[in-house]
Order: sequence, then C-alpha cells, then structure tokens
Amino acid sequence: QEGENWNIFGDPTEAALVVAAAKAGMDRDDLNREYPRVDEIPFQSENLYMAVLATFHPVGKRRVAYVKGATERILEFSSSYLENGEEKPLADDSKQAIMHASHDMASEALRVIATAYVELSEDVEDLVEPHIRGELVFVGLSGMADPPREEAKQSIKQCRDAGIKVVMITGDHVETARAIAQQLGIIDESGKAISGQELEKINDDELARVAKDVSVYARVAPEHKFRIVDSLQKHGEIVAVTGDGVNDAPALKRADIGIAMGITGTEVSKEAADMVLADDNFASIVAAVE
Repeated sequence: QEGENWNIFGDPTEAALVVAAAKAGMDRDDLNREYPRVDEIPFQSENLYMAVLATFHPVGKRRVAYVKGATERILEFSSSYLENGEEKPLADDSKQAIMHASHDMASEALRVIATAYVELSEDVEDLVEPHIRGELVFVGLSGMADPPREEAKQSIKQCRDAGIKVVMITGDHVETARAIAQQLGIIDESGKAISGQELEKINDDELARVAKDVSVYARVAPEHKFRIVDSLQKHGEIVAVTGDGVNDAPALKRADIGIAMGITGTEVSKEAADMVLADDNFASIVAAVE
C-alpha cells in the first residue's frame, strides 16, 4: 500500500480475487491464520485448475479442498452445487445454465474463473486429483476484466503497418480470447480463433496450413505453443515469442527471438529467452523492433 493506492505483486488474476474477497469483508491474512494451508495442487495449463487443502477449523482439524479453474474443468469435477447455502445435485440442466452464464461472461471479454470445494477427512495430508475429481461442490463464477492498454492497440496497428503479424496465444476461453483480440485489432468480427482441443485433432502439416491465417489460439497447452512457432517457421516466418512461465521455455528456445517477461517471468523463462522485456509492455517490443 502506498497512501490510498495499492500495487499488485504477483499474478493479476490472483490479485483480482484477493481484492474481490476484501470487498466482501474477507481479509487474506486473517483467512490464512484461521484456515491454514496444508497442501496444494499448483496450476498447470494442461490441467486447467489449481487446488489448495486447508484446515477448516483448527480445533476439529476438518480438511477442505478449495479449487478454482476453467468452468468446463470445474464442472467436470463437480457432482453438486451450492445454492443459498444448500448443496444440491448437479443435473445436466444446471450444468448447461452455468456454461451459458460462463459463455456470456467470456463473450464480454471477461476472464472467467469457476470455484468449488469439497470436504475431506482430517487425515488427508497430501492433496491429489482423485480427492476432487467427481466430488466437488460447485460454488460460482468470477468474471475479471483486463482492459487492453491503449498503447497496445496502437502498437498492434504499427505492427500491421510494418508487415508484422501479431498472434495471440492464451490459456483463456475461446470467447474471451476472441473478444479481447477484436478490442486490440488483432482480428475482426469474422476472425477465427482455434482452441487447444482443436489443435489436438490436427497434425503438423495441417497446422502449418492454417497457421498462415489464424491469429488467435485459446485454451492452449505449452506444447501447442511450440507447435505453432514451428509451423510459422516452416512458412519462412521470423518468429518472436513472449512468455513468462516455466512451460514457455521450449517455445522461447525454439523461436528466432525469445522474449521473457521481466516482471512476471520465471527464471527458467528468462534463461531460455534471447532477451528480457523489462516492463512487460507489448509497446516496448514494438519500440525495440523500430
């Protein structure tokens, strides 16, 4: 905190959830003391969720797993849902209603995070996926807006004028990715976005053909990013790739120019990259090219 302003350290999505909780009267430090964390399943892009195991009441030592992630994955793992404090069976019509709500939020360029929980026995020390798969109680959806910076829109226009094609590769939902790409001017209303699920179904030769025309890839896994870079290079393109995670390292290494994020980037991504983007701002990349 600086005066009346707060600054984010770490992941903006996590920070947005902390802020939302604070506005609802829940203090992160108090919660950490009251519900100490025992274990966690860290987020991995191929799993589309992360989970923590907490002691619900220090006296009773009751354990609860709290899970957040992509709507479709959390629903897949859920058998019931919470309504007005009551757990109810999760039928197909309820799942469809939730997916419809998630789709509507995503189409408004919101990043959608689903949340759920499951109570576990007090002797659980190590949280693993079988504890949560098919056992979760679905709680709700959070929609986060991450408005594109004005300089990013201008920079993408500069790229287009200079003959540089900008490609968005994201873990977000396809509808979220498409909406943001339209806001940034990467694609128009008829522009196509391909999901990681679709990429799984096509071989490298087919990908090499579609990579010329596709500018938005959503719900991708790290190996997809590598394949996309490889396909573009097969077309004779000089490819620069940005990345921040450990799993981005292969794509950063494969690219003609790997660019790691200086603020949010992991040490592994920085080691794999050719250069580091000090301010994590796309406009700085365009300035460097110029």
